[in-house]
Amino acid sequence: MLSRLALAAAALAAAASTPAAAQQSSLDRVLEAQILLDRQHHSPGVIDGRQGSNTRRAVRAFEAQQGLPVDGKLDPEVMSRLRASSAEPLLIAYTITESDVANLVDVPPGMTAQASLDHLGYETASEALAERFHMSEAFLKRLNAGATYAAGETIKVVRPRSTEIAEQVARIEVDKGRSEVRAFGAAGTLLATYPGTIGSDRFPSPSGSMEVRAVAPAPAYYFDPSGRDWGPDKRLTIAAGPNNPVGGTWIDLTKEGYGIHGSPDPRLIGKTASHGCVRLTNWDAAELGKAVKQGTAVVFE
Repeated sequence: MLSRLALAAAALAAAASTPAAAQQSSLDRVLEAQILLDRQHHSPGVIDGRQGSNTRRAVRAFEAQQGLPVDGKLDPEVMSRLRASSAEPLLIAYTITESDVANLVDVPPGMTAQASLDHLGYETASEALAERFHMSEAFLKRLNAGATYAAGETIKVVRPRSTEIAEQVARIEVDKGRSEVRAFGAAGTLLATYPGTIGSDRFPSPSGSMEVRAVAPAPAYYFDPSGRDWGPDKRLTIAAGPNNPVGGTWIDLTKEGYGIHGSPDPRLIGKTASHGCVRLTNWDAAELGKAVKQGTAVVFE
């Protein structure tokens, strides 16, 4: 179990450069808020100690849920309510196991080369561990300078959310303008929010209402070049795994060809365009996939 002082040191280590000493509390506060927002199911995307658009989005969602003025700022009232929501330590010590370093693969670039593999697993132990603890791989490495990520080694990691969504999700809203996915219960209660990569000008996401058709927790990726002006010129099947093009979960929608799914690169969620589907981090897609069922309403706004 690590102290708040250790957390502050970790936040400073996450900075790309050494700022003025006066910024230490700000860095500490952002990392603390990211961890606590994650535990409240308002995902900041990757936890990295840096203030950015995904963190501000998560803060706004928490403020709205709490009935606070919505400005995305980590003011004293927001921090007070976040701290009251969880008394668990923010960082913990974790001893790497044999399973953490097993079944690593070298994932080549390009779908044609990837189609030759029988599993699109993690490439390194640090990548696998970063995803497990909802961290950016770069932050994990800064937090554990000199680590080799061998079995038996003890490292510092974030303690992320340990609970599932509180109840069955009855409705999903995909907000294209805010790059946000919202999950609601049957009574209209907001249960969770996530940053999402949602379409582009060239490949827009659909509009209107549809439903969840099925959930695949370990999907293969099927590419058909018909009607596409991008990608290979032949049909391909890319095996399941967290590094395949749709990540570790596929939530199939009743509009043909569209889904909500994971991503092989969580850093880019909410930052880049997609081919029309809704892309989440692998851990957010997995959480949402467990809480929906066939017939769950999905609305694109």
